[in-house]
Amino acid sequence: MTQATSNASAIELDGKDLPAYCPNPAMPAWSSHPRVFLEFSHGGEAKCPYCGTVYRLKPGTVAHGH
Repeated sequence: MTQATSNASAIELDGKDLPAYCPNPAMPAWSSHPRVFLEFSHGGEAKCPYCGTVYRLKPGTVAHGH
């Protein structure tokens, strides 16, 4: 998992980070909210409905359905 920086707009994930959820393990406890599993669109992006954090799959990563 790659944390977003000031010049990046999303947290990038690869296959080992799936299934993905928010809050992610790198987020501080004070900013936590109920855990929500993310569903990625065909464009490879998902947005947390609680905090608005955007997650993006790295190029070439395939999100498999369950």
